Amino acid sequence: MSGAVIIGAGPGIGQAVARRFAGEGLPMALIARSDRTLRAAAEAVARSGVPVVTLQADSTDQAGLNAALDEVVREHGVPDVVVYNAAIIQADAPGELSVRGHLEAWAVNVVGALNAAAHVAPAMAARGNGTILITGGMPEPKPQYVSLSLGKAGGPAGVHVASITVAGPVAPGTDFDPDDIAEHYWRLHMQPRHRWTREALHAGSPR
Repeated sequence: MSGAVIIGAGPGIGQAVARRFAGEGLPMALIARSDRTLRAAAEAVARSGVPVVTLQADSTDQAGLNAALDEVVREHGVPDVVVYNAAIIQADAPGELSVRGHLEAWAVNVVGALNAAAHVAPAMAARGNGTILITGGMPEPKPQYVSLSLGKAGGPAGVHVASITVAGPVAPGTDFDPDDIAEHYWRLHMQPRHRWTREALHAGSPR
C-alpha cells in the first residue's frame, strides 16, 4: 500500500492538498512540527476514511525528517507522491533580515525540500514511478518578501518532480483559495509521463 506524504501539513495549502489526495483514496502521512497542527490536519482528512499516520518532525532537522519518512515507508510503503509544503512566510524588506534569519528561511524553504527529495527519490526511481511536488511562491522577486522570494525561486528516472508557484496570499474564499490551489497538485500527480510539466502557476481563480 502506498500513498501521499504532506510535509508541512498546516492550515491552508497543506490541509487542502491532504483533503484532495485523501478524497481520491490515498493513504495519508502528515508531517509537521507541532502536535496541534498534526491533530488539525488529521481531522481535516478523517471523513475520507483513509489510513492516516501523523509524524512530528522539523523540516530543517535532516535526521528527524528522514526518520519520519522512513516511518512512512514502514507504515504505507514507498509513497506515490511527496508534497513539500513547508515554508517561512514573512515580510522582510532588503536589509531588514539578519544573515541568521536568511539562513533559517533558506533551510526551511529550500534545503528541507532537497533533503526530502534526496531521501525518497531513489526508492521511487527503483520502483519506476513517483511524484515529488514542491510548493513555491513569488514567481517574480518581491522586495517586501525578500527571503521568501529567494527561497522559493530555487528528476530522477521515472520520478515526476514539479513545483506549484502561488502568486498571492492564500485565503479561503479568495482567488487564492487553498482548495483551488490543491487541484494543481492532483493534476500534476496524475499527468501521464509523456505530458509531464515541471511547474504550475496559480495566479488567481476567476470568481
